[in-house]
Parts: sequence; C-alpha cells; structure tokens
Amino acid sequence: MTSSDPSATGRRTADELVRRLSRDDGAGADELLAGIDAVRDLVFVGAGLTALARADGRQLPPAQRAQASTRQVQLGRLRDASREDPEGLRRWLRRAAEEVVLLRSLRAAAARVVG
Repeated sequence: MTSSDPSATGRRTADELVRRLSRDDGAGADELLAGIDAVRDLVFVGAGLTALARADGRQLPPAQRAQASTRQVQLGRLRDASREDPEGLRRWLRRAAEEVVLLRSLRAAAARVVG
C-alpha cells in the first residue's frame, strides 16, 4: 500500500473500508485489511477513519455526539494496546470503520426526525 503520499492512500483505503462495510461486505472489508502488511500503512488508514468519525460525530445531536466521543476514546485504547501488532491494528480498523457506519446511520436517523 505504500505510496508517495501515505496519508492520501490511507484516506482512500479508509473510504473504501467504510464503503464495503456500508454494503454489508464484511468479507470484502477483511480482505482489504488483510492486504495491508505494514504497521505504518495500517496507522495511516486509522488516521483516515478517525478523521471521518470525528467529522461525522460533530454533526450529531449533543447526546449522541458525547456517546460517539466516548467510543472514540475506547477505540484509541484498542489502538494503543495493538501498537506493534498488525492483526490487532486490523481489528481496531474494522471497529473504527464500523463506528463510522454507525455514526452515519445515526446522523441519517436524526435528519429524518428533524426533517
């Protein structure tokens, strides 16, 4: 996965991971993650997912935003526990991507209630 701009590659991979999980393609998501070997590349994907989750979380109502923030802290703990373990980082990325999917569904539900 290494490219001249690893952060851009990480963002694209994060987007693709979320897209696959949004389509209930868990096997495809796992396949995508299995193809990333370097810890550095896994971390760049995580940075992309974190940016997505924070942006989506800011658009939620206050109570849901607070809950999302708490889940981000828990995901950070999972990441920290897996710093040098690629398989552990893949688990973190899968959960982080699932969080983005959840946030987007919460945002859509909130929009239906308001709109």
